[in-house]
Amino acid sequence: MTHHPQTQTAAQTHLTSPAAPTPTPTRRLGATGPEVGALGLGCMGMSPAYGAAGDRAESIATLHAALEAGVTLLDTGDFYGMGHNELLIGEALRTAPAARREQALLSVKFGSMRGPDGAFSGQDGRPAAVKNFAAYSLQRLGVDHIDVYRISRLDPQVPIEETVGAVAELVEQGYVRHIGLSEVGAGTIRRAAATAPIADLQFEYSLLSRSIEAEILPTVRELGIAVTAYGVLAHGLISDHFGPGRTLTPDDFRAHTPRFQGDNLRRNLDLAGALRAIAADKGITLAQTAIAWALSRGADIVPVIGARTRERLTESLGALDVTLDAADLAAIEAAIPEGAAAGDRYPTAMMADLER
Repeated sequence: MTHHPQTQTAAQTHLTSPAAPTPTPTRRLGATGPEVGALGLGCMGMSPAYGAAGDRAESIATLHAALEAGVTLLDTGDFYGMGHNELLIGEALRTAPAARREQALLSVKFGSMRGPDGAFSGQDGRPAAVKNFAAYSLQRLGVDHIDVYRISRLDPQVPIEETVGAVAELVEQGYVRHIGLSEVGAGTIRRAAATAPIADLQFEYSLLSRSIEAEILPTVRELGIAVTAYGVLAHGLISDHFGPGRTLTPDDFRAHTPRFQGDNLRRNLDLAGALRAIAADKGITLAQTAIAWALSRGADIVPVIGARTRERLTESLGALDVTLDAADLAAIEAAIPEGAAAGDRYPTAMMADLER
């Protein structure tokens, strides 16, 4: 299968609207990367992560609807469901109309090791492992190349130059088109960019997670690297679909995350409530407000939305029609000031994997 980055058209807010198609906005992944839809689709939630995997038929229908709507960037990881997510995407691509299948751009993370019980056990960024991971991903996805390939977290035992160099060899061989990074600091970004062209940095970026702004965002902009921002809804906290009475199952990683526990959760839901009032004044949803805010941070930022149903996808696409003026942005900043979130964004063990 060959992918060709291009602009597609689709109704932005109603996937089945009878109105004439409206061009879907696009953004470029850095100075060297492809043009993609202004929103990407994060597919992790379709596999076991937020509890049980999503309904398979609905997940595939959502992937098809996303491509139909001009959402070209599909983000996954080989460790999402230990291969489940890649197999799901592969099935969706096989059953999609040819024109839509060809427009899909696959962003794949590798390196996170898991045991048979699903427990994470570190990172592996050795060159031989990189090529092994890629071979299995290509097979599961049913494609002849991966559009953007990145290590999920830095392997502290392997210099980033070696890991990125291995991906660069895959680029030379035609198995990968572009190189990405994920959750690394400014120094590592510079070293990686000195090794090979980097298209984008994937990083959690939302109104509740803004650590990227101080040093990392200026660095990637200096180097011509885009940001694919995940966790834009703070894993559901900044949406109308998570309330104080909701109970998380033990297999939902949020149940073990400080931001979703006790007083931290109450504080964070209060912040979301303040933002909800702004959304109501504009006649949009809380999620649309959060996504529109992320879109407003710069044309080099592509929010990756975690919709796993067509209903949630349609809601998220509505953010493309939202314009936030200076007064709106000031009100949003007042509602959720930088650093206002209570609790870490991951459990302690997962925070240890992040390069500070």
